Amino acid sequence: MKGLFLGILFIIIIGVGGFVYKNAIEYPSRPIACPVDALVCPDGTAVGRTGSSCSFPACPAPNVSFPDVGIAFAVPEGFSPAPIPDGSSIAAYELSVASSTEASRIIIRRYAIAASSTALATIQQTAIGGASGEPVSATFFSSTMLGTHRFTVVSIERFEGVIDTAYYLGRATDVLRFDAIDWGVVNWTDPSLDVTTLPAAAALRKLLSTLQGG
Repeated sequence: MKGLFLGILFIIIIGVGGFVYKNAIEYPSRPIACPVDALVCPDGTAVGRTGSSCSFPACPAPNVSFPDVGIAFAVPEGFSPAPIPDGSSIAAYELSVASSTEASRIIIRRYAIAASSTALATIQQTAIGGASGEPVSATFFSSTMLGTHRFTVVSIERFEGVIDTAYYLGRATDVLRFDAIDWGVVNWTDPSLDVTTLPAAAALRKLLSTLQGG
């Protein structure tokens, strides 16, 4: 009886081994061939699919992504992450400078649009002058096209060497606000001053030209 059992077991092992060998010969293991398409990062570089899932890896620095907000962009050269100033802020970046009286900062905020409101109304409600604490007059509103998006541009503050310009992007359910704030601007009273040439403003415009999503 024991011999019969061992014989049957031997036959089963031989059968399974033969099946495995046959499959190994007919269906050899092959490396996964991922599609050759590429993901173009905000700064213009590209990454290809990798791994067993053929997924795109994260874009390398200076690219950053905020999946919960649905945007990605390239952080301007010289700017590094800074503490966010309030609960509406998504991110903040600051330019390192030698002078303690000069600073340049970019702040990104997000405001939800109320069910009975609009993107424009939300912009008007959140565009509060830094010096006055009052809503900014519509005469300080303009618009510009940067990259693939049109922004509402608002002069938030221009007082005692501080110039704050906000670029608003209205979306279906929220409004994104991108502030360029420069401190220590010596000629801030000059009416001919082109604020877009200031460090933070110039850097923000470059950032917005790389903006994806929205």
